[in-house]
Amino acid sequence: MKAAKKYQFWFCTGSQDLYGDECLAHVAEHSQIIVNALNQCGILPYEVVWKPTLITNELIRKTFNEANSDENCAGVITWMHTFSPAKSWILGLQEYRKPLLHLHTQFNREIPYDTIDMDFMNENQSAHGDREYGHIVTRMNIERKVIMGFWEDEAVQKRIADWMTTAVGIMESSHIRVCRIADNMRNVAVTEGDKVEAQIKFGWEVDAYPVNEIAEYVKDVSQGDIDALVEEYYSRYQILTEGRDPEEFRRHVAVQAGIEIGFERFLEEKNYQAIVTHFGDLGSLKQLPGLAIQRLMEKGYGFGGEGDWKTAAMVRLMKLMTAGKKDAKGTSFMEDYTYNLVPGKEGVLEAHMLEVCPSIADGPISIKCQPLSMGDREDPARLVFTSKEGHGIATSLIDLGTRFRLIINDVDCKKVEKPMPKLPVATNFWVPQPNLQVGAEAWIYAGGAHHTAFSYDLTAEQMCDWAAAMGIEAVVIDKDTNIRNFRNELRWNSMYYR
Repeated sequence: MKAAKKYQFWFCTGSQDLYGDECLAHVAEHSQIIVNALNQCGILPYEVVWKPTLITNELIRKTFNEANSDENCAGVITWMHTFSPAKSWILGLQEYRKPLLHLHTQFNREIPYDTIDMDFMNENQSAHGDREYGHIVTRMNIERKVIMGFWEDEAVQKRIADWMTTAVGIMESSHIRVCRIADNMRNVAVTEGDKVEAQIKFGWEVDAYPVNEIAEYVKDVSQGDIDALVEEYYSRYQILTEGRDPEEFRRHVAVQAGIEIGFERFLEEKNYQAIVTHFGDLGSLKQLPGLAIQRLMEKGYGFGGEGDWKTAAMVRLMKLMTAGKKDAKGTSFMEDYTYNLVPGKEGVLEAHMLEVCPSIADGPISIKCQPLSMGDREDPARLVFTSKEGHGIATSLIDLGTRFRLIINDVDCKKVEKPMPKLPVATNFWVPQPNLQVGAEAWIYAGGAHHTAFSYDLTAEQMCDWAAAMGIEAVVIDKDTNIRNFRNELRWNSMYYR
């Protein structure tokens, strides 16, 4: 995986000196116990770093500015153990620029009914202090995540882990650079967009290169490097020649090996993490990149077909967000192709003409070499497979002219009813929630594209949190969606985000 930094998250506990040094010693001890437990729970994907108790305006401001300048700090977790006067946090919050989590918890799980006294009450005031702190963050209109619950509970720890994933996505968004090879497909609307506004909102750099500039890197790949990668292909994947001459088949596969190596060298040298291609402008390339792009996606690069730079950046972003997830099931570029409308068996066949990431594959992965009417080049080799079953999300980032909207659909991936022996592409079959009819209608009302960034490993909540941090609209299509309410939500959002 072409991964992000080894991030950490700072744990900052708020208090004040009203109750004396002994109380402050307990506050520090308790917060250290919580941090140690979070780090040892095995659920969080990143380390939590304990920081000394924050009790003054100056210390709060200093700590937040140190967090800003620490490249390994991806966010701050705040908790008010006792009462912390909220005005003390104003300057620090004003100058803080990274993701913020307000963990609303308390050290003790249960009220100690037999022994509770005023000393205990004064020391353990999270229900009081967190509200004071929450008020000032709301008044200052600062975007943050609030998670309430007991710190030892697995459900709370999982929510913290999910927020960490989103926070890394927020941090890494400003480091995404997309390489556009050629331009968007002619007359296609959804692959267009305002690249300047995307850089302002998300931090993405989107640059264009003539196709023959990257083709020169492919041309310069040595035959020895190509042969070695072809050997890797043949050892890793099933080879389905399907009647083609084996030597001729291998030559087609070798073309993709050269493209993979050449493209990766180009992207590494020029520091790009996502790429788009277009079948209408291939220059001196012998094949439309297929297997090569699939392999690059598996390594962590983003991709969008036909010049779709928004989806390429989102695929890269979502791969970064899932990089630390245990037992990840995969993230990929995807495209809506055709429906099954048989009652009780409704769903969408997802695929692309070549480029679906093998990280989402279930079972054997094969190499096929088949004609492709688009591109006017020789038959491209590609990886063919079916995808895993399970829950996922499909996302579409669209440009509405005056603003961006992120559309998120919960989907349930299933196995197709029958094999498709004549379809030489990787596929996924899913049912949009709440069902195909409502899901598809809502998607179209929202203006969703036919390209998506899809993942088994992220949730709608995580992507909504990312959108909120970016200051853009997000709409979710899920099991609770009905068209009347959804259309009203779009109308209300159009007023809020105008």
